Amino acid sequence: MLSTKTQTLITVAETRNFTKAAEILCLTQPAVSHHISQLEEELGVFLFIRKKNGLELTPEGEAAVKCAKRMGVLYNKLIKEISDIEQQPTKLSIGITHTAESNLTTEVLARCSSNADGLSIMIITDTIKNLYARLGDYELDLAIVESNGCPDPFSSLVLNTDFLVCVMSSEHPFANNAMITLDELKKEPLILRLPTSATRVQFDQELRNLNDTPDNYNIIIEVDNIATIKDLVKKNLGLSVLPRSACLKEIKKGNLIALPIENLSMVRETRLVYNKDFSRKDVLQAITATYRETLGKYSS
Repeated sequence: MLSTKTQTLITVAETRNFTKAAEILCLTQPAVSHHISQLEEELGVFLFIRKKNGLELTPEGEAAVKCAKRMGVLYNKLIKEISDIEQQPTKLSIGITHTAESNLTTEVLARCSSNADGLSIMIITDTIKNLYARLGDYELDLAIVESNGCPDPFSSLVLNTDFLVCVMSSEHPFANNAMITLDELKKEPLILRLPTSATRVQFDQELRNLNDTPDNYNIIIEVDNIATIKDLVKKNLGLSVLPRSACLKEIKKGNLIALPIENLSMVRETRLVYNKDFSRKDVLQAITATYRETLGKYSS
């Protein structure tokens, strides 16, 4: 359980006011002020700057609050794990990127949850940067991301080696081609993901490596939702550049055609990322095995 002083620190940081924090904590205002003074004395730093419009965290205060919140998350995680041990079921929070949301990843997690007795999974979709931050703060148990490598302090398993392709409707004139050139791509309307997405960053970087730029292409729509992009492409409203794994179902049904782009090498890995102290190796085994089994079903 978090100490009273730590809870006070978090509440004061959220309200930026001793009186409001006291009301929330059911304490007196002097008691709240005393808790903060005690913490400042113990740490040897000032945590707040008193200003006319309220309290402002110092850099040291920002660091203290971040650690205090992490302690709260870890404590809740401890309670959950103890409960799981006693009751057998396992509840996991798994973060996935928007790309993973649109490929077979959600199906894999659903199959794992269905096949394992008492396994419950909460899926949280976010950017890869935010997923790593939440994983580091133990707000997530696992993350499934598209990344060629794994940052410290995490461990990871490669689930699949994927690559970006040019995706088009089966009705497009290029649908029977074996590949597409950049010159051909420049003449087509493009429906791409947002510039901040990992898919777009990789595509843009590949162009820059060839002294090219996205400005030379006819980008008519930028949207982060991959399902929307695929729907527009299927209606032959434009071409897109997407991970092949995000289009496996549509490719198998013949609704979409995926072609390699000449001179672009856009290989990427799908990774299962976790903290080094993650103890459920059986869960890692189950997700890895189910992913490969499901991938094989759509690839055959």
